[in-house]
Amino acid sequence: MEIKVFQKTQRDLAATINLVIDTYWEDEIDESKMIELIQKLYAANTNKFMKEGIYTTILRQQCGKRRLEVVDQVIHQSNVSH
Repeated sequence: MEIKVFQKTQRDLAATINLVIDTYWEDEIDESKMIELIQKLYAANTNKFMKEGIYTTILRQQCGKRRLEVVDQVIHQSNVSH
């Protein structure tokens, strides 16, 4: 699965996050690939992910609670393992 790592807008970022997580939930990519893609997106677009420690409004609206819980786990897992 190929994605653009550097996203133009928060809406583009949200759409890509949705694509990655939905593809994982549909068993089309494995967990390690999903984690790798989310980590790359986060590293390249940190300023579009969060403002003042919380997910941006656009991400919360576009991605929804369940997907952002997955993103949360991936981000915190990567912080712990490094």
